[in-house]
Amino acid sequence: MDTMDEIRETFFLECEDLLQDLETGLTSIRDGDRDPEKVNSVFRAVHSIKGGAGAFALNDLVRFAHKFETTLDEVRAGRLEPQTDLIALFLRSADFLADLVASAQSGDQVDGEQIDHLISELESFIDSDNAAPSAENFVFEPIALDFSLDFDAPPPPPAEDGNWRITLSPHENLFARGNDSVLLLRALRLLGDYSVTCDWSDLLLLDHMDCEKSYLKWSLTMPAMVTETAIREVFEFVEDECDLKIERTAVSSAPRPAPVETQTPSKQAPAASLQALHEDSDHGPSPGASADANGKDAGKAPKATVRVELDRVDRLINLIGELVINQSMLSQAVFDAGFPPNSPLAGGLDEFKQLTRDIQESVMSIRAQPVKPLFQRMSRIVREASNATRKDVRLVTEGESTEVDKIVIERLSDPLTHMIRNAVDHGLESREKREAAGKPREGVVRLSAMHRSGRVIIEVSDDGAGINRPRVRQIAIEKGLISADEQLTDGEIDNLLFMPGFSTASEVSNLSGRGVGMDVVKKSIQAARLSSSVFL
Repeated sequence: MDTMDEIRETFFLECEDLLQDLETGLTSIRDGDRDPEKVNSVFRAVHSIKGGAGAFALNDLVRFAHKFETTLDEVRAGRLEPQTDLIALFLRSADFLADLVASAQSGDQVDGEQIDHLISELESFIDSDNAAPSAENFVFEPIALDFSLDFDAPPPPPAEDGNWRITLSPHENLFARGNDSVLLLRALRLLGDYSVTCDWSDLLLLDHMDCEKSYLKWSLTMPAMVTETAIREVFEFVEDECDLKIERTAVSSAPRPAPVETQTPSKQAPAASLQALHEDSDHGPSPGASADANGKDAGKAPKATVRVELDRVDRLINLIGELVINQSMLSQAVFDAGFPPNSPLAGGLDEFKQLTRDIQESVMSIRAQPVKPLFQRMSRIVREASNATRKDVRLVTEGESTEVDKIVIERLSDPLTHMIRNAVDHGLESREKREAAGKPREGVVRLSAMHRSGRVIIEVSDDGAGINRPRVRQIAIEKGLISADEQLTDGEIDNLLFMPGFSTASEVSNLSGRGVGMDVVKKSIQAARLSSSVFL
């Protein structure tokens, strides 16, 4: 795998985190959270995906993400109120954005009509007078930059009264975080024309240069019509990776900054002019900037993490297993040899046993992951099922931080999907029936996870009418699953739901009616060596 392939793969891995942040933020907003930082975190997630996609010329993904973030920006600016229908559209857009990311990763074709349809829906909420520049015809192609180094070039003209003077001094590790000064300059160009100079006085001779470090500094003058907020948004993902100064200037009080004295063995060169920045570029911050966005959204410094292949973790777990076996064999050998329990050797083996147990627990915890990503995937299942059945349904999750082994999480995906669809299709009544029964029009499906007595309990429940046992028994008789005179307890009737071919649906639909569902749930859980129960 070459360097670009590795960077591309990193981009898609970071998209997973960004899409999770997007889902979490939109769900919080839907539930009534109007914290401006929550809206900002949602906007940053879409913006980061768009910026990374632009670097790899994923034009369909960029085009849709641009319109998505433009509508989000209207909410962020207070020009658009996040009403129920708009939040529903945002959630559908987030689902489709995830599909576009998956298609870009696999190389599959994208449904252009669906893109256009969702873009049209998003545009219907945007005030055209305040909308951002259209991205309909964005095509990202390699851009040739003309660094015309004229050593006798005159200094740029002095700034007019009230213009912006921007000084950008990237830190040495700017490139290591996946960012680039040129991309920032391109983004600034979209705000308006500017004059720019490059201070390269810190540049070293080629033999002493570390190509992974940044040595250049930039000074720019932008027109007064550009807002400070717009300028700072360009740098919001890299503010920890550079020294940034933004201030108003005046002719009388804004002399040209004196060049920094060089401390390199090379001859100091005057500032270089940067020309021919494409006006039709819309590259945002690179994928590497997503960690900053996540950190801001969390309101605290993000925990340092490292991605490790699961095979390596499995090999480590196997080695720890061998270590445990050897420790047990040594303990048995010491016991058989007749060493007293208070001997130094026996005491040392006891410490070794405790250390081995601690290592085993620590390594096993590496495989444990919170169920939050799995629960978030179920949110989409609920939205799709509610649209298919024309029911108003809300998913409520609890215990998202509960940790479960990664393999178990993967095996839970299919049975939970079946159970969630079953709850929406069969468990919840129609809008009219709920209103007639004095219930809220919106049904609730609850998904929870908790630790109890050394086990992880995952429950799916709904506030529907419950199981109609007489109907279940009658259908079982009609299908020949039981005899008409057979007497069954309530628990035995409930277990009929898990029999192959059993369905209470009166007609076949996209969600149910073919008798494939709860039996699949039971088989999947048994295959994972888990246990299941049905409660009313």
